Amino acid sequence: MKRLSLVLVGVLFYAFQVYSQEKPNIIFIMSDDHTSQAVGVYGGILAPLNPTPTLDKLANEGVIFTNTFCTNSICTPSRASIMTGQYSQINGVLDLHGKLVPENQYLSIEMEKLGYETAMIGKWHLKEEPASFDYYCVLPGQGLYDNPEFRIQGSEPWPNNIIKTEGHSSDMITDITLQWLDEKRDKSKPFFLMHHYKAPHDMFEHARRYDDYLEDVEIPEPSSLYYRANHGSIATKGENDDYVSFIGSSVSKRNPWRNMGEDMGIDQSLEGDEYTHRAYQTYLKRYLRCFKGVDDNLARLFDYLKKEKLWDNTIIIYTGDQGFNLGEHDYIDKRWMYEESLHMPFIVHYPKMIKKTISNGCNGEQHLFCSNNY
Repeated sequence: MKRLSLVLVGVLFYAFQVYSQEKPNIIFIMSDDHTSQAVGVYGGILAPLNPTPTLDKLANEGVIFTNTFCTNSICTPSRASIMTGQYSQINGVLDLHGKLVPENQYLSIEMEKLGYETAMIGKWHLKEEPASFDYYCVLPGQGLYDNPEFRIQGSEPWPNNIIKTEGHSSDMITDITLQWLDEKRDKSKPFFLMHHYKAPHDMFEHARRYDDYLEDVEIPEPSSLYYRANHGSIATKGENDDYVSFIGSSVSKRNPWRNMGEDMGIDQSLEGDEYTHRAYQTYLKRYLRCFKGVDDNLARLFDYLKKEKLWDNTIIIYTGDQGFNLGEHDYIDKRWMYEESLHMPFIVHYPKMIKKTISNGCNGEQHLFCSNNY
Protein backbone atom coordinates (compact mmCIF):
# COMPACT_ATOMS: atom_id res chain seq x y z
CA MET A 1 0.00 0.00 0.00
CA LYS A 2 2.92 2.32 0.63
CA ARG A 3 3.99 1.64 -2.96
CA LEU A 4 0.52 2.76 -4.12
CA SER A 5 0.92 6.05 -2.25
CA LEU A 6 4.33 6.55 -3.83
CA VAL A 7 2.88 5.90 -7.29
CA LEU A 8 0.14 8.45 -6.60
CA VAL A 9 2.62 11.07 -5.45
CA GLY A 10 4.86 10.39 -8.45
CA VAL A 11 2.02 10.76 -10.95
CA LEU A 12 0.87 14.01 -9.37
CA PHE A 13 4.41 15.44 -9.11
CA TYR A 14 5.10 14.76 -12.79
CA ALA A 15 1.79 16.25 -13.84
CA PHE A 16 2.46 19.39 -11.80
CA GLN A 17 5.93 19.79 -13.32
CA VAL A 18 4.83 19.34 -16.91
CA TYR A 19 1.56 21.27 -16.68
CA SER A 20 2.38 23.77 -13.97
CA GLN A 21 0.51 26.61 -15.68
CA GLU A 22 -2.83 24.93 -14.95
CA LYS A 23 -3.02 22.46 -12.11
CA PRO A 24 -5.06 19.40 -13.04
CA ASN A 25 -8.11 18.37 -11.05
CA ILE A 26 -7.77 14.98 -9.36
CA ILE A 27 -10.44 12.36 -8.67
CA PHE A 28 -9.33 9.37 -6.58
CA ILE A 29 -11.96 6.64 -7.02
CA MET A 30 -11.97 3.62 -4.75
CA SER A 31 -14.33 0.68 -4.55
CA ASP A 32 -14.49 -1.62 -1.56
CA ASP A 33 -13.19 -5.18 -2.08
CA HIS A 34 -12.99 -4.73 -5.86
CA THR A 35 -10.16 -7.04 -6.77
CA SER A 36 -8.04 -6.99 -9.92
CA GLN A 37 -9.29 -10.38 -11.15
CA ALA A 38 -12.78 -8.85 -11.43
CA VAL A 39 -11.61 -6.08 -13.80
CA GLY A 40 -11.83 -7.00 -17.48
CA VAL A 41 -8.55 -5.42 -18.61
CA TYR A 42 -6.59 -7.53 -16.14
CA GLY A 43 -7.45 -10.54 -18.26
CA GLY A 44 -8.64 -13.03 -15.63
CA ILE A 45 -11.18 -15.80 -16.05
CA LEU A 46 -14.05 -13.30 -15.66
CA ALA A 47 -12.86 -11.03 -18.49
CA PRO A 48 -14.98 -12.77 -21.20
CA LEU A 49 -18.09 -11.74 -19.22
CA ASN A 50 -17.20 -8.07 -19.89
CA PRO A 51 -17.88 -7.14 -16.24
CA THR A 52 -16.36 -3.62 -16.31
CA PRO A 53 -16.86 -1.92 -19.70
CA THR A 54 -16.66 1.66 -18.38
CA LEU A 55 -13.59 0.97 -16.28
CA ASP A 56 -11.94 -0.96 -19.13
CA LYS A 57 -12.42 1.97 -21.48
CA LEU A 58 -10.82 4.29 -18.93
CA ALA A 59 -7.91 1.88 -18.56
CA ASN A 60 -7.42 1.49 -22.29
CA GLU A 61 -7.02 5.26 -22.57
CA GLY A 62 -4.62 5.44 -19.64
CA VAL A 63 -2.10 3.40 -17.67
CA ILE A 64 -2.83 -0.04 -16.24
CA PHE A 65 -0.57 -0.97 -13.34
CA THR A 66 -0.37 -4.74 -13.14
CA ASN A 67 1.60 -5.24 -9.91
CA THR A 68 0.01 -3.06 -7.23
CA PHE A 69 -0.35 -4.70 -3.83
CA CYS A 70 -1.41 -3.67 -0.34
CA THR A 71 0.52 -4.69 2.75
CA ASN A 72 -2.44 -5.04 5.13
CA SER A 73 -5.47 -6.50 3.40
CA ILE A 74 -8.24 -5.05 5.57
CA CYS A 75 -10.39 -1.99 4.79
CA THR A 76 -9.40 0.40 7.59
CA PRO A 77 -5.61 -0.14 7.56
CA SER A 78 -5.41 0.01 3.76
CA ARG A 79 -7.25 3.34 3.69
CA ALA A 80 -5.07 4.72 6.47
CA SER A 81 -1.95 3.78 4.50
CA ILE A 82 -3.22 5.68 1.47
CA MET A 83 -4.06 8.74 3.58
CA THR A 84 -0.68 8.73 5.33
CA GLY A 85 1.78 7.07 2.93
CA GLN A 86 2.86 4.95 5.90
CA TYR A 87 2.83 1.28 6.76
CA SER A 88 0.31 0.19 9.39
CA GLN A 89 2.94 -0.25 12.09
CA ILE A 90 3.98 3.39 11.56
CA ASN A 91 0.56 5.10 11.37
CA GLY A 92 -0.85 2.90 14.14
CA VAL A 93 -3.93 1.70 12.22
CA LEU A 94 -3.45 -2.04 12.43
CA ASP A 95 -6.97 -3.45 12.16
CA LEU A 96 -10.64 -2.59 11.80
CA HIS A 97 -10.64 -0.87 15.19
CA GLY A 98 -8.04 1.67 14.10
CA LYS A 99 -8.81 5.34 13.57
CA LEU A 100 -7.06 8.22 11.82
CA VAL A 101 -7.17 11.58 13.58
CA PRO A 102 -7.48 14.72 11.42
CA GLU A 103 -3.90 15.91 12.01
CA ASN A 104 -2.63 12.64 10.50
CA GLN A 105 -4.81 12.78 7.38
CA TYR A 106 -1.75 13.85 5.44
CA LEU A 107 -2.95 13.35 1.87
CA SER A 108 -5.72 15.93 2.03
CA ILE A 109 -3.57 18.26 4.16
CA GLU A 110 -0.78 18.26 1.58
CA MET A 111 -3.21 18.71 -1.33
CA GLU A 112 -4.68 21.76 0.37
CA LYS A 113 -1.18 23.21 0.73
CA LEU A 114 -0.87 22.91 -3.06
CA GLY A 115 -3.95 25.09 -3.52
CA TYR A 116 -6.56 22.36 -3.97
CA GLU A 117 -10.08 22.33 -2.67
CA THR A 118 -10.53 18.90 -1.09
CA ALA A 119 -13.58 16.68 -0.73
CA MET A 120 -14.27 13.20 0.65
CA ILE A 121 -17.51 11.51 -0.48
CA GLY A 122 -18.67 7.95 0.21
CA LYS A 123 -17.04 5.27 2.34
CA TRP A 124 -14.50 6.71 4.82
CA HIS A 125 -14.20 3.92 7.46
CA LEU A 126 -11.50 5.64 9.52
CA LYS A 127 -13.69 6.44 12.57
CA GLU A 128 -12.52 10.01 13.18
CA GLU A 129 -14.02 13.02 11.43
CA PRO A 130 -12.46 13.66 8.00
CA ALA A 131 -11.95 17.22 9.17
CA SER A 132 -8.84 17.77 7.05
CA PHE A 133 -11.11 18.00 3.99
CA ASP A 134 -12.88 21.19 2.96
CA TYR A 135 -16.04 19.16 2.36
CA TYR A 136 -17.15 15.69 3.36
CA CYS A 137 -20.25 13.52 3.10
CA VAL A 138 -19.40 10.04 4.32
CA LEU A 139 -21.09 6.81 5.29
CA PRO A 140 -21.15 6.05 9.03
CA GLY A 141 -18.83 3.07 9.42
CA GLN A 142 -19.63 0.46 6.80
CA GLY A 143 -22.87 2.19 5.86
CA LEU A 144 -26.00 0.73 4.28
CA TYR A 145 -26.56 -0.40 0.71
CA ASP A 146 -30.19 0.73 0.60
CA ASN A 147 -31.35 4.19 1.68
CA PRO A 148 -27.99 5.05 3.30
CA GLU A 149 -27.43 7.85 5.79
CA PHE A 150 -24.39 10.11 5.51
CA ARG A 151 -22.45 12.17 8.02
CA ILE A 152 -21.81 15.75 6.93
CA GLN A 153 -20.35 18.95 8.28
CA GLY A 154 -22.88 21.06 10.14
CA SER A 155 -23.79 22.98 13.27
CA GLU A 156 -23.44 19.96 15.56
CA PRO A 157 -20.11 18.27 16.36
CA TRP A 158 -19.11 15.08 14.55
CA PRO A 159 -20.85 12.65 14.15
CA ASN A 160 -24.24 14.22 14.86
CA ASN A 161 -25.02 15.85 11.51
CA ILE A 162 -26.84 13.24 9.43
CA ILE A 163 -28.62 13.35 6.09
CA LYS A 164 -30.89 10.57 4.80
CA THR A 165 -31.13 9.41 1.20
CA GLU A 166 -33.43 7.07 -0.71
CA GLY A 167 -31.88 4.72 -3.21
CA HIS A 168 -28.92 2.39 -3.63
CA SER A 169 -25.64 3.58 -2.12
CA SER A 170 -23.72 3.52 -5.42
CA ASP A 171 -26.34 5.78 -6.97
CA MET A 172 -26.48 8.03 -3.91
CA ILE A 173 -22.70 8.46 -3.66
CA THR A 174 -22.56 9.42 -7.33
CA ASP A 175 -25.48 11.86 -6.91
CA ILE A 176 -23.71 13.57 -4.01
CA THR A 177 -20.45 13.82 -5.96
CA LEU A 178 -22.20 15.28 -9.00
CA GLN A 179 -23.98 17.81 -6.83
CA TRP A 180 -20.71 18.85 -5.18
CA LEU A 181 -18.97 19.21 -8.54
CA ASP A 182 -21.84 21.17 -10.03
CA GLU A 183 -23.05 23.34 -7.14
CA LYS A 184 -20.87 23.29 -4.03
CA ARG A 185 -17.20 23.48 -4.96
CA ASP A 186 -15.17 26.65 -5.40
CA LYS A 187 -14.76 26.73 -9.18
CA SER A 188 -11.87 29.18 -8.94
CA LYS A 189 -9.68 26.38 -7.52
CA PRO A 190 -8.56 22.98 -8.76
CA PHE A 191 -10.17 20.14 -6.81
CA PHE A 192 -8.96 16.95 -5.17
CA LEU A 193 -11.92 14.60 -4.73
CA MET A 194 -11.92 11.20 -3.03
CA HIS A 195 -14.96 9.41 -4.46
CA HIS A 196 -15.36 6.08 -2.62
CA TYR A 197 -18.01 3.40 -3.13
CA LYS A 198 -19.24 0.92 -0.53
CA ALA A 199 -19.78 -1.65 -3.29
CA PRO A 200 -18.97 -4.44 -3.87
CA HIS A 201 -18.41 -5.20 -0.17
CA ASP A 202 -20.39 -8.16 1.13
CA MET A 203 -23.19 -8.97 1.38
CA PHE A 204 -23.30 -7.78 -2.25
CA GLU A 205 -26.67 -6.02 -2.28
CA HIS A 206 -27.21 -4.71 -5.79
CA ALA A 207 -29.83 -2.31 -7.09
CA ARG A 208 -32.92 -4.20 -8.21
CA ARG A 209 -32.42 -3.16 -11.84
CA TYR A 210 -29.56 -5.70 -12.01
CA ASP A 211 -31.57 -8.71 -10.83
CA ASP A 212 -31.37 -10.39 -14.26
CA TYR A 213 -27.76 -9.48 -15.06
CA LEU A 214 -25.81 -12.72 -15.78
CA GLU A 215 -28.85 -14.76 -14.67
CA ASP A 216 -28.46 -17.43 -17.37
CA VAL A 217 -24.65 -17.32 -17.53
CA GLU A 218 -22.34 -20.00 -16.15
CA ILE A 219 -19.59 -18.12 -14.31
CA PRO A 220 -16.08 -19.56 -14.90
CA GLU A 221 -14.60 -21.18 -11.80
CA PRO A 222 -11.03 -20.74 -10.54
CA SER A 223 -8.95 -23.89 -10.75
CA SER A 224 -8.30 -23.81 -6.98
CA LEU A 225 -11.97 -23.56 -5.96
CA TYR A 226 -12.08 -27.26 -5.07
CA TYR A 227 -8.49 -27.29 -3.81
CA ARG A 228 -8.14 -29.48 -0.71
CA ALA A 229 -4.50 -30.45 -0.51
CA ASN A 230 -2.92 -27.75 1.64
CA HIS A 231 -4.14 -25.04 3.99
CA GLY A 232 -0.82 -23.55 4.94
CA SER A 233 1.51 -24.18 7.86
CA ILE A 234 0.74 -25.71 11.23
CA ALA A 235 0.12 -22.17 12.51
CA THR A 236 -3.00 -21.88 10.36
CA LYS A 237 -4.13 -25.46 9.78
CA GLY A 238 -3.26 -26.80 13.23
CA GLU A 239 -1.82 -30.13 14.21
CA ASN A 240 -3.54 -32.95 12.35
CA ASP A 241 -5.41 -30.27 10.35
CA ASP A 242 -7.50 -29.41 13.42
CA TYR A 243 -8.13 -25.82 12.23
CA VAL A 244 -8.84 -26.49 8.55
CA SER A 245 -12.60 -26.41 9.06
CA PHE A 246 -12.41 -22.96 10.63
CA ILE A 247 -9.72 -20.95 8.84
CA GLY A 248 -10.88 -18.44 6.25
CA SER A 249 -14.46 -17.86 5.17
CA SER A 250 -15.22 -20.53 2.58
CA VAL A 251 -17.36 -21.05 -0.50
CA SER A 252 -17.89 -24.71 0.40
CA LYS A 253 -19.15 -26.10 3.70
CA ARG A 254 -15.57 -26.35 4.99
CA ASN A 255 -16.15 -23.48 7.43
CA PRO A 256 -19.37 -24.28 9.33
CA TRP A 257 -19.60 -20.79 10.87
CA ARG A 258 -19.23 -18.69 7.76
CA ASN A 259 -19.51 -20.20 4.34
CA MET A 260 -20.87 -18.40 1.32
CA GLY A 261 -23.45 -21.05 0.52
CA GLU A 262 -25.18 -20.50 3.85
CA ASP A 263 -24.99 -16.71 3.46
CA MET A 264 -26.43 -16.98 -0.07
CA GLY A 265 -29.31 -19.24 0.96
CA ILE A 266 -28.11 -22.37 -0.85
CA ASP A 267 -29.99 -25.57 -0.04
CA GLN A 268 -28.18 -26.96 3.02
CA SER A 269 -29.11 -30.53 2.13
CA LEU A 270 -26.67 -30.42 -0.80
CA GLU A 271 -23.16 -31.74 -0.20
CA GLY A 272 -19.69 -31.72 -1.70
CA ASP A 273 -18.86 -30.20 -5.06
CA GLU A 274 -22.49 -29.59 -6.00
CA TYR A 275 -22.96 -27.37 -2.95
CA THR A 276 -19.70 -25.52 -3.67
CA HIS A 277 -20.65 -25.02 -7.33
CA ARG A 278 -24.08 -23.61 -6.50
CA ALA A 279 -22.66 -21.35 -3.79
CA TYR A 280 -19.95 -20.01 -6.09
CA GLN A 281 -22.36 -19.27 -8.95
CA THR A 282 -24.70 -17.32 -6.67
CA TYR A 283 -21.83 -15.54 -4.91
CA LEU A 284 -20.15 -14.35 -8.12
CA LYS A 285 -23.37 -13.21 -9.74
CA ARG A 286 -24.27 -11.08 -6.73
CA TYR A 287 -20.74 -9.69 -6.54
CA LEU A 288 -20.68 -8.80 -10.25
CA ARG A 289 -24.20 -7.32 -10.14
CA CYS A 290 -23.10 -5.17 -7.24
CA PHE A 291 -20.13 -3.85 -9.20
CA LYS A 292 -22.21 -3.41 -12.36
CA GLY A 293 -23.93 -0.58 -10.47
CA VAL A 294 -20.54 1.01 -9.78
CA ASP A 295 -19.43 0.71 -13.40
CA ASP A 296 -22.65 2.32 -14.66
CA ASN A 297 -22.30 5.12 -12.12
CA LEU A 298 -18.73 5.74 -13.25
CA ALA A 299 -20.18 6.28 -16.71
CA ARG A 300 -22.48 8.94 -15.22
CA LEU A 301 -19.54 10.66 -13.54
CA PHE A 302 -17.36 10.54 -16.66
CA ASP A 303 -20.19 11.87 -18.85
CA TYR A 304 -20.54 14.84 -16.51
CA LEU A 305 -16.82 15.59 -16.65
CA LYS A 306 -16.91 15.53 -20.44
CA LYS A 307 -20.05 17.67 -20.64
CA GLU A 308 -18.54 20.29 -18.33
CA LYS A 309 -15.21 20.23 -20.19
CA LEU A 310 -13.35 18.93 -17.13
CA TRP A 311 -12.31 15.61 -18.65
CA ASP A 312 -9.03 16.60 -20.31
CA ASN A 313 -7.69 18.43 -17.26
CA THR A 314 -8.66 15.86 -14.63
CA ILE A 315 -6.42 13.05 -13.41
CA ILE A 316 -8.63 10.05 -12.66
CA ILE A 317 -7.19 7.33 -10.44
CA TYR A 318 -9.09 4.10 -9.86
CA THR A 319 -8.29 1.39 -7.32
CA GLY A 320 -9.75 -0.92 -4.68
CA ASP A 321 -8.87 -0.83 -1.01
CA GLN A 322 -7.29 -4.30 -1.31
CA GLY A 323 -7.73 -7.50 -3.25
CA PHE A 324 -10.40 -10.11 -2.59
CA ASN A 325 -10.81 -13.86 -2.92
CA LEU A 326 -13.44 -14.83 -5.46
CA GLY A 327 -13.44 -18.51 -4.61
CA GLU A 328 -9.72 -19.08 -5.08
CA HIS A 329 -8.39 -21.65 -2.57
CA ASP A 330 -12.01 -22.06 -1.38
CA TYR A 331 -11.81 -18.60 0.21
CA ILE A 332 -14.01 -15.56 0.17
CA ASP A 333 -13.03 -12.25 1.80
CA LYS A 334 -9.42 -11.03 2.10
CA ARG A 335 -6.96 -11.09 5.11
CA TRP A 336 -5.03 -14.17 3.98
CA MET A 337 -1.58 -13.92 2.41
CA TYR A 338 -2.59 -15.06 -1.04
CA GLU A 339 -2.05 -12.86 -4.08
CA GLU A 340 -5.80 -12.55 -4.64
CA SER A 341 -6.15 -10.88 -1.22
CA LEU A 342 -3.39 -8.35 -1.86
CA HIS A 343 -3.50 -7.60 -5.59
CA MET A 344 -5.34 -4.35 -6.29
CA PRO A 345 -6.46 -2.78 -9.55
CA PHE A 346 -4.69 0.53 -10.17
CA ILE A 347 -5.54 2.62 -13.22
CA VAL A 348 -4.55 6.21 -14.04
CA HIS A 349 -6.18 8.33 -16.75
CA TYR A 350 -4.98 11.79 -17.76
CA PRO A 351 -5.28 12.78 -21.44
CA LYS A 352 -2.76 15.61 -21.21
CA MET A 353 0.02 13.34 -19.98
CA ILE A 354 -0.89 9.81 -21.10
CA LYS A 355 -0.94 9.34 -24.85
CA LYS A 356 -2.69 6.52 -26.67
CA THR A 357 0.07 4.15 -27.80
CA ILE A 358 -0.84 0.55 -28.53
CA SER A 359 1.33 -2.06 -26.82
CA ASN A 360 1.15 -5.79 -26.23
CA GLY A 361 0.53 -5.26 -22.56
CA CYS A 362 -1.32 -7.04 -19.80
CA ASN A 363 -1.57 -10.80 -20.25
CA GLY A 364 -0.40 -10.57 -23.86
CA GLU A 365 -3.53 -8.73 -24.98
CA GLN A 366 -3.80 -5.43 -26.81
CA HIS A 367 -3.98 -2.56 -24.34
CA LEU A 368 -2.83 1.01 -24.71
CA PHE A 369 -0.21 0.87 -21.97
CA CYS A 370 0.50 -1.46 -19.10
CA SER A 371 3.11 -1.03 -16.41
CA ASN A 372 4.68 -3.87 -14.45
CA ASN A 373 6.77 -1.53 -12.32
CA TYR A 374 4.55 -1.25 -9.25
